[in-house]
Amino acid sequence: MTTSELTATKPEERQSVALTPEAMRLALASRSQWQLELQRLFHHRLAMVGLWGILLLVAAALLAPWLAPYPFDAQHLDSIRAAPSRQFLFGTDSLGRDLFSRVLYGARMALLVGVVVVAIETVVGVLLGMMAGYFRGYIDLAISMVSDMVWAFPPLVLVLGVVAAVGPGLLHAAVALALTSWAPFTRVTRAKVLALRERDFVQASLATGSGHGRILWRHILPNLVPTNLVLVMLTLPSALLTASALSFLGFGIQPPGADWGAMLNEGRPYLQDAPWIATFPGLAILLTVVCFNLFGDGVRDAFDPRQKG
Repeated sequence: MTTSELTATKPEERQSVALTPEAMRLALASRSQWQLELQRLFHHRLAMVGLWGILLLVAAALLAPWLAPYPFDAQHLDSIRAAPSRQFLFGTDSLGRDLFSRVLYGARMALLVGVVVVAIETVVGVLLGMMAGYFRGYIDLAISMVSDMVWAFPPLVLVLGVVAAVGPGLLHAAVALALTSWAPFTRVTRAKVLALRERDFVQASLATGSGHGRILWRHILPNLVPTNLVLVMLTLPSALLTASALSFLGFGIQPPGADWGAMLNEGRPYLQDAPWIATFPGLAILLTVVCFNLFGDGVRDAFDPRQKG
């Protein structure tokens, strides 16, 4: 078919020409790598199990005021350490508070701390890693030295020192945890930027006079998303566990707030007489970490460069 004949055809005929099997095959073959990776992720069964668990957790946190049968701090003095029953699904604690309601509200605290911690870690770590890998020289040396010093200490030890200095509290614990755990993001980002800086599209941008800020924002940062997305999903469980450990030690959210780690500590003296006080918050922490780990492993497998193509 000549160009003039194709131009003279009706719109319906042009549409049928454009939708030939060959054209469809080429359209499918030209899908972006993001689409292929997302398709691989959605076909990862364990990752989908983890994703559904995370969605249920988010729904429970958002709908806690409507799902909880009682206020999280309401005391039932006639039902101290009551066993699980139809009235109290998870039983009550040593102050007569409904554990089911407190576990639901505790999901809010867990997600809030996890999101805040990982967001700060990502922003700080990625920015420092981009500067170190792109500018190199003394900037790279200084950032790498600080990163190595932070990474040399266990995060929980550093967090305990910071929180002990500024005082306990949910916000203090989250910020302290984030500011002592950004080193992995910096190292991963730095290594990726060092490789990207030598790529032809970056060198061409430098040759045409593009500014460093434009190159970092338009060319390098988009290529860092898959790698750091995997790191975010794998870091969230450890952030949740560390935040729960801080609350268990009394440095997290203060009474009467509902937090899974603090609830574990409250139930510790009653493990023999009323084990449900510590069992249900412990199960909530366990299931949440497992779901995030399953989804994080699926994201890692989907975005693994060795599986592309």
